[in-house]
Amino acid sequence: MATEITASLVVFLVALPLCIGVAVASGVPAELGIISGVIGGLVVGACRGSTLQVSGPAAGLAALVAETVMEFGVAMLGVIVLFSGILQIILGLVRFGRFFQAISLAVVQGMLAGIGLPLMFSQAYPVADAKAPGTPIENMAGIPGLIVDTVSNPQAMIAAGLGILTVVLSFMWKNVPGPIKKIPAALVAVGVGIAVASLPGVNVKTLQVGNLLASVDVPGPEQFAGLADVGIITAILTFTVIASAESLFTAAAVDRMHDGPRTRYNPELIAQGAGNTVAGILGALPITAVVARSSANVQAGAKTRTSRTLHGLWLLAFALLLPQVLALIPISVLAGVLVHSGWKLFAPGEFPKMWRQDRGEFAVMTLTTLVIVATALLEGVLVGLAAGIVLAALRMSQTVIKQHIEEDTAKVVMAGNATFLRLPEVIEALEAAAEAGKPRIRLDLTGVTHLDHACRNQVEEFTAQQRGKGLRVELLMPGPAKSLTAGGKAPEAPEQPAARRPGPLTQPPPTTPTGAPVPGPTAEWFYLDSRPMPEEYAERYAQGFASR
Repeated sequence: MATEITASLVVFLVALPLCIGVAVASGVPAELGIISGVIGGLVVGACRGSTLQVSGPAAGLAALVAETVMEFGVAMLGVIVLFSGILQIILGLVRFGRFFQAISLAVVQGMLAGIGLPLMFSQAYPVADAKAPGTPIENMAGIPGLIVDTVSNPQAMIAAGLGILTVVLSFMWKNVPGPIKKIPAALVAVGVGIAVASLPGVNVKTLQVGNLLASVDVPGPEQFAGLADVGIITAILTFTVIASAESLFTAAAVDRMHDGPRTRYNPELIAQGAGNTVAGILGALPITAVVARSSANVQAGAKTRTSRTLHGLWLLAFALLLPQVLALIPISVLAGVLVHSGWKLFAPGEFPKMWRQDRGEFAVMTLTTLVIVATALLEGVLVGLAAGIVLAALRMSQTVIKQHIEEDTAKVVMAGNATFLRLPEVIEALEAAAEAGKPRIRLDLTGVTHLDHACRNQVEEFTAQQRGKGLRVELLMPGPAKSLTAGGKAPEAPEQPAARRPGPLTQPPPTTPTGAPVPGPTAEWFYLDSRPMPEEYAERYAQGFASR
């Protein structure tokens, strides 16, 4: 239980600046961010679903919330969040959450890195008591200027010193001998920060929290009447999709951080919906699972839901009862805690490790990270998922194509999975066979395990074109026996006694139902006999295959 309590305090210290920062970035009062953080702990944290995942207002939704507030006002935010929560509950009840379990490890690691890298750069500014410019790219570009401004400002240097000390303690505290190392490094850093901030002549920024209860804004009839607006309905659907995706993608990432109970996706989606329903009733920010808090929870040694629930209680207690205590905590110390969390999420060592294991997955991981940094979390994850699917499709579509000339015949033998992704190779092989100048072309596709419509259509068109030019084309297709005629239909082959039925290499020309031969090379017809091949033909076929 002691471990759960200390872990909850660590999560509280990470969550507090995030709640305030997300609220400010969303264009709403800071107190609404704390209210959402409390709900994420006490409501979502107490529900079944995930064990160690921590929920609250998320930076991934900040831009969307800001845009919504600007268009519809803060008062409408509650209605939008309320109905988004109801929709999430419905999606969980119909077991929609299971679809998010099929996520590539490369995408998950890329998502974590894509969250961690911008988090470090954005919190580098509060470390020096400065304001971040805005987007991750702008934050990265502004670091040299930040360093120059910090060095020239003594108070900023003190704040930066506290922040850097916090980061160093976070990395080195585990090496401290004795039982003292059981105290979380973040708590030690906060204690040091409060002590330094109280010294005469020190003027660093500290947390400022207003009246929590006065910030509650329950939606009224006027707000509910806004549901007739198409824009409001669109916003509800958008919030639902993004919040659900972000929460369940985060669940997949958090599950890989520990060896405890796995997330139950449908109950977790219902839990997120319950949290957003309550948040909507109170007019607060939307809630999703947050990687930074969840990571801090895992790293602090939490094992049960107790820690994530208690962190919501600490948020509520300090904001309501001890706001003067919060006012003593330097912002730079809390920013240092977040910088450390961002580094752990970024995990630069995972990139060379992935490069050594699988370069294709490395590309997916890197692409996911870069797109998240350049755009936003959801866009980056979607691009990563698309890249992962393309990589899997390319690897599954392994087609072996062999060509050779034998006497008067140009032969093409294909095996494996022939899909549209390999269509250029198929076309190149067919064109090479046609350019060989032989009167006979043999296309052997009997080794193809999957032939999609695009490749099948290309092969059949090529066959028809070459037969139209007067060439004899033998087409052996996978699957049930087929016959191709000039008219595109398959006439029934005349029945032959089993003992005299020829093997695939000695197919006779077909006849019409009346027994007359079908004229012209375009009507040449071949079928596959699935029974064992006669020995004399099997030997010839083996010799021919060996020469390919």
